[in-house]
Amino acid sequence: MFTVTPCAAGCGRPAITGSRLCALHLAKPSVEAARIAKIIRQQKKIIDLNAAGLSFVDEDFSGRSFYGCNFNGASFSQCRFAKTTMRLVCFNFARFFHNDFTASDLHFLSFAGSELYTCSFEHANLPQINFSGSTIIDCTFSHSNLYNSHFINAIMKNTRLIDCTLTHAQFIGSYREAVSFKSSNTAEAFFAPEDS
Repeated sequence: MFTVTPCAAGCGRPAITGSRLCALHLAKPSVEAARIAKIIRQQKKIIDLNAAGLSFVDEDFSGRSFYGCNFNGASFSQCRFAKTTMRLVCFNFARFFHNDFTASDLHFLSFAGSELYTCSFEHANLPQINFSGSTIIDCTFSHSNLYNSHFINAIMKNTRLIDCTLTHAQFIGSYREAVSFKSSNTAEAFFAPEDS
């Protein structure tokens, strides 16, 4: 996973990569977010990066590879992650607005407790992703592989999972309104007994 260097302010949160402080104690978080975004843009492979709690707007991170990174509590608005590769990346309690993950290869990620609005995960490989407790509104996962991914206790509205691989995917306790599973293998997914 990612290396944790405690914030010098003594709060126990992890310090941002290249800083002694966490996002909460930074004097200018936007300056640190711009610095981190520049690091990402300049490298094809990003390893062991901590950007927890920072906000990113209109950034293009497409085609990058992320390994063991921490974006917990971060915010992403109109960012592009198309054709990215990610392994063991944490986005817990993060916020996503109008982001594009199209055709990405994402394994062992956690979006637990996150908010996702109008995001695209179309034509993506998404095995073993944790969306448990997330709010997912106006998103599309169509034509994607969601093998063994978890949407336990998630709130899902106006979301498309059309022609998806849902083998062992778990939707137990999820609230679903206007969610389309057309042409997906729902018989191999897990729902609450009353949904069967």
